[in-house]
Amino acid sequence: MATSSSSSSSSIAISPRKLRSDLYSYSYKNDGNNPLVITVLASLIERTMVRNERIDAKNCGRRTLRQRDFRSKVFDCREAPDMTVQCYLERIFRYTKAGPSVYVVAYVYIDRFCEANSGFRITARNVHRLLITTMMVASKYVEDMNYRNSYFARVGGLTTKELNKLEVELLFLMGFKLHVNVSVFESYCSHLEREVSIGGGYHIERTIRCAEEIKSRQSEAQRIYNQIARILL
Repeated sequence: MATSSSSSSSSIAISPRKLRSDLYSYSYKNDGNNPLVITVLASLIERTMVRNERIDAKNCGRRTLRQRDFRSKVFDCREAPDMTVQCYLERIFRYTKAGPSVYVVAYVYIDRFCEANSGFRITARNVHRLLITTMMVASKYVEDMNYRNSYFARVGGLTTKELNKLEVELLFLMGFKLHVNVSVFESYCSHLEREVSIGGGYHIERTIRCAEEIKSRQSEAQRIYNQIARILL
Protein backbone atom coordinates (compact mmCIF):
# COMPACT_ATOMS: atom_id res chain seq x y z
CA MET A 1 0.00 0.00 0.00
CA ALA A 2 1.39 3.35 -0.96
CA THR A 3 1.53 6.49 1.07
CA SER A 4 3.31 9.78 0.69
CA SER A 5 5.72 11.11 3.25
CA SER A 6 4.47 14.27 4.89
CA SER A 7 8.00 15.62 5.02
CA SER A 8 8.99 14.74 1.48
CA SER A 9 7.38 15.11 -1.92
CA SER A 10 8.53 11.65 -3.01
CA SER A 11 6.16 8.79 -2.27
CA ILE A 12 7.17 5.80 -0.19
CA ALA A 13 5.62 2.41 0.35
CA ILE A 14 5.05 1.56 3.99
CA SER A 15 5.11 -2.20 4.38
CA PRO A 16 5.57 -4.33 7.51
CA ARG A 17 9.06 -5.29 6.32
CA LYS A 18 10.07 -1.69 5.65
CA LEU A 19 8.66 -0.58 8.99
CA ARG A 20 10.59 -3.30 10.84
CA SER A 21 13.79 -2.33 9.04
CA ASP A 22 13.16 1.29 9.96
CA LEU A 23 12.52 0.41 13.61
CA TYR A 24 15.72 -1.57 14.02
CA SER A 25 18.15 0.16 11.64
CA TYR A 26 16.97 3.72 11.05
CA SER A 27 19.61 5.92 9.43
CA TYR A 28 20.00 9.61 10.24
CA LYS A 29 21.97 10.19 7.04
CA ASN A 30 18.89 11.34 5.16
CA ASP A 31 17.56 14.15 7.33
CA GLY A 32 14.60 14.68 4.98
CA ASN A 33 12.88 11.46 6.04
CA ASN A 34 11.09 11.02 9.35
CA PRO A 35 11.01 7.53 10.91
CA LEU A 36 8.05 5.56 9.54
CA VAL A 37 6.93 4.73 13.07
CA ILE A 38 5.77 8.36 13.46
CA THR A 39 3.12 7.97 10.77
CA VAL A 40 1.97 4.55 11.97
CA LEU A 41 1.81 5.61 15.62
CA ALA A 42 -0.05 8.81 14.70
CA SER A 43 -2.60 6.73 12.80
CA LEU A 44 -3.16 4.43 15.78
CA ILE A 45 -3.55 7.28 18.26
CA GLU A 46 -5.87 9.33 16.08
CA ARG A 47 -8.11 6.31 15.49
CA THR A 48 -8.22 5.81 19.26
CA MET A 49 -9.23 9.45 19.70
CA VAL A 50 -12.04 9.12 17.18
CA ARG A 51 -13.30 6.00 18.93
CA ASN A 52 -13.20 7.75 22.30
CA GLU A 53 -15.10 10.74 20.92
CA ARG A 54 -17.84 8.42 19.70
CA ILE A 55 -18.06 6.76 23.10
CA ASP A 56 -18.25 10.12 24.88
CA ALA A 57 -20.89 11.36 22.43
CA LYS A 58 -22.97 8.23 23.03
CA ASN A 59 -22.73 8.71 26.79
CA CYS A 60 -23.44 12.44 26.62
CA GLY A 61 -26.51 13.48 28.57
CA ARG A 62 -26.75 10.34 30.64
CA ARG A 63 -25.02 9.11 33.71
CA THR A 64 -22.06 6.83 33.10
CA LEU A 65 -20.19 4.51 35.40
CA ARG A 66 -16.87 5.77 34.09
CA GLN A 67 -15.14 7.94 36.65
CA ARG A 68 -11.98 9.76 35.69
CA ASP A 69 -9.16 9.91 38.16
CA PHE A 70 -8.85 13.56 39.15
CA ARG A 71 -5.06 13.38 38.91
CA SER A 72 -5.13 12.26 35.27
CA LYS A 73 -6.91 15.51 34.37
CA VAL A 74 -3.54 17.23 34.73
CA PHE A 75 -2.95 16.30 31.06
CA ASP A 76 -6.01 18.23 29.89
CA CYS A 77 -5.53 21.52 28.04
CA ARG A 78 -8.13 24.26 28.26
CA GLU A 79 -8.45 24.12 24.47
CA ALA A 80 -7.32 21.47 22.01
CA PRO A 81 -4.13 22.62 20.21
CA ASP A 82 -4.46 23.23 16.46
CA MET A 83 -1.89 20.58 15.57
CA THR A 84 -2.41 17.00 14.48
CA VAL A 85 -0.74 14.10 16.25
CA GLN A 86 1.33 13.52 13.11
CA CYS A 87 2.62 17.11 13.06
CA TYR A 88 3.34 17.06 16.79
CA LEU A 89 5.34 13.84 16.60
CA GLU A 90 7.25 15.21 13.61
CA ARG A 91 8.03 18.35 15.61
CA ILE A 92 9.39 16.26 18.47
CA PHE A 93 11.61 14.35 16.05
CA ARG A 94 12.76 17.51 14.28
CA TYR A 95 14.10 19.05 17.48
CA THR A 96 15.16 15.98 19.48
CA LYS A 97 16.10 13.42 16.80
CA ALA A 98 14.63 10.72 19.04
CA GLY A 99 15.20 7.31 17.47
CA PRO A 100 12.35 4.99 16.40
CA SER A 101 12.82 2.84 19.52
CA VAL A 102 11.93 5.86 21.69
CA TYR A 103 8.56 6.12 19.93
CA VAL A 104 7.90 2.44 20.50
CA VAL A 105 8.73 2.70 24.21
CA ALA A 106 6.56 5.83 24.48
CA TYR A 107 3.76 3.79 22.92
CA VAL A 108 4.29 1.12 25.61
CA TYR A 109 4.09 3.79 28.31
CA ILE A 110 0.88 5.25 26.87
CA ASP A 111 -0.66 1.79 26.85
CA ARG A 112 0.42 1.11 30.44
CA PHE A 113 -0.83 4.51 31.56
CA CYS A 114 -4.27 3.88 30.04
CA GLU A 115 -4.43 0.39 31.56
CA ALA A 116 -3.51 1.68 35.02
CA ASN A 117 -6.08 4.51 34.77
CA SER A 118 -9.20 2.91 33.32
CA GLY A 119 -11.16 6.17 33.47
CA PHE A 120 -8.65 7.97 31.25
CA ARG A 121 -9.33 8.35 27.54
CA ILE A 122 -7.04 9.92 24.98
CA THR A 123 -8.69 13.02 23.49
CA ALA A 124 -7.69 16.08 21.49
CA ARG A 125 -7.36 17.98 24.77
CA ASN A 126 -4.83 15.66 26.44
CA VAL A 127 -3.00 13.84 23.65
CA HIS A 128 -0.25 16.43 23.10
CA ARG A 129 0.74 16.67 26.76
CA LEU A 130 0.63 12.90 27.09
CA LEU A 131 2.86 12.49 24.03
CA ILE A 132 5.57 14.97 25.00
CA THR A 133 5.70 13.54 28.53
CA THR A 134 5.91 9.89 27.47
CA MET A 135 8.42 10.75 24.75
CA MET A 136 10.66 12.53 27.25
CA VAL A 137 10.48 9.69 29.77
CA ALA A 138 11.03 7.08 27.02
CA SER A 139 14.03 9.03 25.74
CA LYS A 140 15.54 9.00 29.23
CA TYR A 141 15.00 5.25 29.38
CA VAL A 142 16.37 4.42 25.91
CA GLU A 143 18.99 7.01 25.05
CA ASP A 144 22.42 7.39 26.69
CA MET A 145 22.37 11.17 26.35
CA ASN A 146 19.32 13.40 26.63
CA TYR A 147 18.14 16.98 26.53
CA ARG A 148 17.06 18.71 29.71
CA ASN A 149 13.40 18.87 30.70
CA SER A 150 13.44 22.58 29.88
CA TYR A 151 14.34 21.79 26.26
CA PHE A 152 11.60 19.16 25.91
CA ALA A 153 9.21 21.69 27.40
CA ARG A 154 10.03 24.25 24.69
CA VAL A 155 9.66 21.60 22.00
CA GLY A 156 6.26 20.57 23.40
CA GLY A 157 4.98 24.11 23.89
CA LEU A 158 4.94 23.95 27.70
CA THR A 159 6.75 25.62 30.57
CA THR A 160 9.42 23.66 32.40
CA LYS A 161 7.29 23.72 35.55
CA GLU A 162 4.33 22.24 33.67
CA LEU A 163 6.37 19.43 32.11
CA ASN A 164 8.08 18.61 35.41
CA LYS A 165 4.66 18.22 37.02
CA LEU A 166 3.39 16.07 34.14
CA GLU A 167 6.44 13.81 34.39
CA VAL A 168 5.93 13.23 38.12
CA GLU A 169 2.20 12.56 37.66
CA LEU A 170 2.86 10.15 34.80
CA LEU A 171 5.37 8.17 36.84
CA PHE A 172 3.08 7.83 39.85
CA LEU A 173 -0.02 7.07 37.76
CA MET A 174 1.98 4.37 35.94
CA GLY A 175 3.27 2.96 39.21
CA PHE A 176 6.83 3.60 37.98
CA LYS A 177 6.56 0.62 35.60
CA LEU A 178 9.16 1.85 33.13
CA HIS A 179 11.11 -1.31 32.30
CA VAL A 180 10.52 -2.60 28.77
CA ASN A 181 12.17 -5.94 28.07
CA VAL A 182 13.00 -7.28 24.64
CA SER A 183 9.88 -9.45 24.33
CA VAL A 184 7.57 -6.53 25.19
CA PHE A 185 9.39 -4.27 22.74
CA GLU A 186 9.08 -6.93 20.04
CA SER A 187 5.36 -7.40 20.70
CA TYR A 188 4.66 -3.67 20.30
CA CYS A 189 6.74 -3.55 17.13
CA SER A 190 4.67 -6.45 15.81
CA HIS A 191 1.49 -4.58 16.70
CA LEU A 192 2.68 -1.58 14.68
CA GLU A 193 3.50 -3.89 11.77
CA ARG A 194 -0.02 -5.36 11.90
CA GLU A 195 -1.40 -1.83 11.78
CA VAL A 196 0.33 -1.44 8.42
CA SER A 197 -0.61 -4.85 7.02
CA ILE A 198 -4.23 -5.23 8.18
CA GLY A 199 -6.28 -2.37 6.81
CA GLY A 200 -4.18 0.39 8.30
CA GLY A 201 -3.11 1.89 5.00
CA TYR A 202 -6.17 4.03 4.48
CA HIS A 203 -5.94 5.52 7.97
CA ILE A 204 -2.22 6.18 7.55
CA GLU A 205 -2.80 7.94 4.23
CA ARG A 206 -5.61 9.99 5.77
CA THR A 207 -3.35 10.95 8.68
CA ILE A 208 -0.69 12.18 6.25
CA ARG A 209 -3.25 14.10 4.16
CA CYS A 210 -4.65 15.83 7.25
CA ALA A 211 -1.17 16.81 8.38
CA GLU A 212 -0.32 18.18 4.94
CA GLU A 213 -3.59 20.16 4.77
CA ILE A 214 -2.94 21.80 8.15
CA LYS A 215 0.65 22.62 7.17
CA SER A 216 -0.65 24.16 3.94
CA ARG A 217 -3.18 26.31 5.81
CA GLN A 218 -0.53 27.44 8.30
CA SER A 219 1.87 28.34 5.48
CA GLU A 220 -0.85 30.34 3.73
CA ALA A 221 -1.74 32.16 6.95
CA GLN A 222 1.96 32.99 7.50
CA ARG A 223 2.25 34.26 3.92
CA ILE A 224 -0.74 36.58 4.37
CA TYR A 225 0.61 37.79 7.71
CA ASN A 226 3.98 38.61 6.10
CA GLN A 227 2.26 40.52 3.31
CA ILE A 228 0.24 42.57 5.81
CA ALA A 229 3.40 43.23 7.84
CA ARG A 230 5.20 44.54 4.74
CA ILE A 231 2.26 46.83 3.90
CA LEU A 232 2.18 48.25 7.43
CA LEU A 233 5.92 48.90 7.31
